[in-house]
Amino acid sequence: METGPGGRREADDFDEIFRVHYDRMVRALGVACGDREAAADAVQDAFTRAYARWGRIGRYDDPAGWVRHVALNRLRDHFRRAERGRRAIARLAGRADTSDAPPEPELPSGVLDDLAALPQQQRIALSLFYLEQLSVLEVANAMGLSEGAVKYHLHAGREQLRTRLDVS
Repeated sequence: METGPGGRREADDFDEIFRVHYDRMVRALGVACGDREAAADAVQDAFTRAYARWGRIGRYDDPAGWVRHVALNRLRDHFRRAERGRRAIARLAGRADTSDAPPEPELPSGVLDDLAALPQQQRIALSLFYLEQLSVLEVANAMGLSEGAVKYHLHAGREQLRTRLDVS
């Protein structure tokens, strides 16, 4: 790798970003999708892609945001493929698929059940905002949405959780 500004090696910058963000991204995306292994694979793949392009990605204002966005897209692709596979198997077997992936075990099961009941966009926004502690702008960039849309998903998700917690 080349030497960047101030004599620092670009690999050092990549290593620092990886150390700071990897675990947080895996945790947030794992809770968002209910599958920590799929989240870890997506984040690892995104960091691998970033490393291969680090000369360019490292100069971005928010290289971790780029990695997060790519990881989220990889995770969406994973679940789209999995869903197509489940539907194909169900069609071939002549019956509907009733299996669900188990929820992420890091949070109490009641909270995970409540999160799992939310629409996907709300679940992702809440996970990135609260677990990874991203700003609304960073969540918007990761999800490919406007800040207003993220605020809406955060508000709607909190309201649904509040209603579920009051009733329970």
